[in-house]
Amino acid sequence: MQRYALGNTDLEVTELCFGASGLGDMPDTYGYSVDEERARATVRAIFDGPVNMLDTSRNYGFGRSEERIGAVIRERGGLPDGFVLSTKLDRDMETGRFDAARVRQSVEESLTALGLDRIPLLHLHDPEHARDLQEITGTGGALDELFKLKDEGIAQAVGLAMGKLDIMEPILRERPFDALISHNRFTLLNRAASNMFDYAHDNGIAVLNAAPYAGGVLAKGSAEMPRVTYQEASDEALEPVRRIEAACAQYGVAPGAVALAFSLRDPRITSTIVGVSKPERVTQTLDWAATKIPAEVWDALESLPYSTEDPEANRVYKPG
Repeated sequence: MQRYALGNTDLEVTELCFGASGLGDMPDTYGYSVDEERARATVRAIFDGPVNMLDTSRNYGFGRSEERIGAVIRERGGLPDGFVLSTKLDRDMETGRFDAARVRQSVEESLTALGLDRIPLLHLHDPEHARDLQEITGTGGALDELFKLKDEGIAQAVGLAMGKLDIMEPILRERPFDALISHNRFTLLNRAASNMFDYAHDNGIAVLNAAPYAGGVLAKGSAEMPRVTYQEASDEALEPVRRIEAACAQYGVAPGAVALAFSLRDPRITSTIVGVSKPERVTQTLDWAATKIPAEVWDALESLPYSTEDPEANRVYKPG
């Protein structure tokens, strides 16, 4: 699998990355549960495969995602050679506090759960949901502490991972981040992050594009999963998905393979993060990544409309 430099760092990552939010058991977000053995089996399948990157977070499943990954790391005696684990600093989930002290607490929780002494890639996560943005961006705040962790070697590389672009872009321009994660904002359905991707690519920031299936609907299908970006979807909201499905059916390719290829083929994107919650999805993702998409499919999709609005503007955020 093709590997690329992670921004200006010494790390190299495969063009595909697996996401581990679902492994923390988050039924409020995804509509289904994942037990511990299934989660561990999925992590084992990832470690045994060609992808060298796994992304998680301190608050995915209130710590369960990191704990389950950590259990597999321990049983194997450490991360596989050359493997890049990505995790995230998170606010206090009860109070919303996200100051420098919380950064230290969050990274210590992650190191303990994962059984590591340093994090290859560490992001500041979801500042838009914290109690006070100034607590994060101000002098001596969470962002200053994030970069201290890099200086101290606790993190090899640092990034910014969040949703709201109107908050994200100004922060991104003010700091020397190595990477960014944006989710649901560059898919077949939505291109809201395109201008930000231009800036990041031009300035040596690795672009990690997450959720190319718009929360799963482009992978599982509108009939099986009538949800777009983690929200129950009306017939009107599902109509763009059905148009994509019809175009793909005409040429006999899976919509999930096309949705993944849409991200993989973009030269600005360093790696595409695909959430998986069972070993079979790991295999399916690798198969889709290897699928050759006929040029006629792209021609057919070119005429379909897409949104540039915030796809989660009306989302009721639930952390579980």
